[in-house]
Amino acid sequence: MPIVAIVIAVILIIFAISCIKVVPQATTFIIERLGTYKTTWETGIHFKVPVIDRVAKKITLKEKVADFAPQAVITKDNVTMQIDTVLFYQIVDPKLFAYGIERPISAIENLSATTLRNIIGDLELDQTLTSRDIINSKMRELLDEATDPWGIKVNRVELKNIIPPREIQVAMEKQMKAEREKREAILIAEGQKEAAIRVAEGEKESAILRAEAKKEAAIREAEGQAQAILAVQEATAKGLQMIKDVNADKGLVAIKSLEALEKVADGKATKIIIPSEIQGIAGLATSVKEIVKD
Repeated sequence: MPIVAIVIAVILIIFAISCIKVVPQATTFIIERLGTYKTTWETGIHFKVPVIDRVAKKITLKEKVADFAPQAVITKDNVTMQIDTVLFYQIVDPKLFAYGIERPISAIENLSATTLRNIIGDLELDQTLTSRDIINSKMRELLDEATDPWGIKVNRVELKNIIPPREIQVAMEKQMKAEREKREAILIAEGQKEAAIRVAEGEKESAILRAEAKKEAAIREAEGQAQAILAVQEATAKGLQMIKDVNADKGLVAIKSLEALEKVADGKATKIIIPSEIQGIAGLATSVKEIVKD
């Protein structure tokens, strides 16, 4: 009898321990009592009533990623393309997630496809290719609003790939090639223009420097000539002043004039006109030389 009691006690202890539940971090347990929602257990230790309570669902609160398959969509200008999306979502209300909708992830995928088709249907091809941020923002707003009754918050939506038809891709590649060639031609033309401008500016500066150099040389030459003339005039003036200072008579002046004429002629002149004053002095000088000789 004591052994049976011990066995029963051990069984009860094991059964009681099995009713103790530990909820991990970022996880919640949905508890049902007799098939009806009872409560939501959050992180920590909990005890459920044996038999009548059960853990209906374990839900993680971590952010999740849903990568959906490419969807065929048609733009406003009737271009069919393939677009696949990536959705980041998080469960914020475990009760609504557990009881709000059956297969919520599948529902989100289908809702994402229909929302994407509606948005792309209002855009043309070029707008679709250049408006990713706008499309992402609209999809996030619409999906977040639609999933509120399911206890899901859509944090972010990204268009992973936009794949237009092959002929559109070929046309786009040709257009991009033409644009690159155009930019290249423009850059070459701008480079040549810049080079021509630089050469013209260099020639202009060189011409200005040459003109300034010639001007400076002419000024220096003129200044030199002016200084030379001034020096000659000053020397002449000094000579005249010296003659005046020594009280030279007319005879001496005439003789000096005759000597100057002799230097001027230098044996090369064919005709020299001698003033009358100098002629008289010259005759006198000749007579004096003859008397000395006798």
